[in-house]
Amino acid sequence: MKRFLFISLLLSSAFVSAQQLRIGLFRDNNLQRISLSYNDGSYSVIADTIDFGSILPNEFIEVSYVKKGSVSLRKGTEDLGVFSKVNVIQNQPNTSLVLVPKSPNLKQRKYKDDFELTAGSKGITLINLVDVDNYVAGVVESEGGPGRQLEYYKVQALISRTYALKYLGKHKKEGFDLCDRVHCQAYYNMVRYTPEIDSAVMETHDMVMQTYDGKLIDAYFHANCGGQTCEPHLIWNEEIDYLTTFKDTFCIYTKQATWEKRISQKEWVDFLVLKYSYPIYDSLCASMVCRFDQPERAAFYLHPMFGIPLRDIRDHFDLKSTFFSCYPEGEEVVLKGRGFGHGVGLCQEGAMKMAKLGYTYDQIARYYFPKVLLVNYFDERYFRLN
Repeated sequence: MKRFLFISLLLSSAFVSAQQLRIGLFRDNNLQRISLSYNDGSYSVIADTIDFGSILPNEFIEVSYVKKGSVSLRKGTEDLGVFSKVNVIQNQPNTSLVLVPKSPNLKQRKYKDDFELTAGSKGITLINLVDVDNYVAGVVESEGGPGRQLEYYKVQALISRTYALKYLGKHKKEGFDLCDRVHCQAYYNMVRYTPEIDSAVMETHDMVMQTYDGKLIDAYFHANCGGQTCEPHLIWNEEIDYLTTFKDTFCIYTKQATWEKRISQKEWVDFLVLKYSYPIYDSLCASMVCRFDQPERAAFYLHPMFGIPLRDIRDHFDLKSTFFSCYPEGEEVVLKGRGFGHGVGLCQEGAMKMAKLGYTYDQIARYYFPKVLLVNYFDERYFRLN
């Protein structure tokens, strides 16, 4: 029995480590026409069961939406017909193409590995069939940007891999695992400017974060916590025992640690009165409506009895965070805010500062996620089964 489990785990490990994730691209747009052209290495073009040869240097194909279930294919200036599916498959591993949406006209992107194009109800469904490590590397550069320390890239790779494996199949009904939008993970290109990211991904290969009972964690992150991380229930009404609030001194002097915004008092009061029936005609409540002090992270504006979630105020007024205090000045309300993002989990600017100070990626991860384990995803499962 143990031998069977061992063999099964090895096969599973090899599959997930080497498999191609299915990532939906350009999901913010209804693609009607897109070109795929040579970047490096050659690609075979297969429409349904027909092989139309390779994309070589200075060559491209163009796929257009016809109707649900049908796309047209052109190679260079030659119309090749209408098909249900177009696959563009690399002839050597780890090669890439340039993708240029023509309708709508969008900025080009570059991605590694294979591609699949079909027609949904409104436009082209474009899927990048990408190696896990190539995907994680692209996410790290999209989310973290260039010019960071290696140890920061390692912890971001750890987070991105944990998320991908935990939420594999999130978009199963749409035909892919994850998408390129921020509600999954930003994935706007392959690694282009930061070769250190490839090193970070390889040096953390198969490493993930999990709970003590073996479950992958929700590895949330944000740009800047403003000096105090936030508990999930203040944002999403969800308790997560391994994500608790604490003071973070590493991010407080970084560029997104503080912010200010001015809003007209009329707009501010109208929002609170019309949406939440704030008792503006009560003299005590009227004197409080534009004054709010938030030294520690809270869930509600002024007091829970008013039922005004700070997350709703943030969304309505497009604020950088819910972590703000305010006071009236003239005809305006002045908001003095801290941080950028929801504040739950890892603070990116804090982690970047820690990396600059010489902390290792595992030390950074444990600082922001103190109640979780860092494990090799597949090794840990083998020993737990045995």
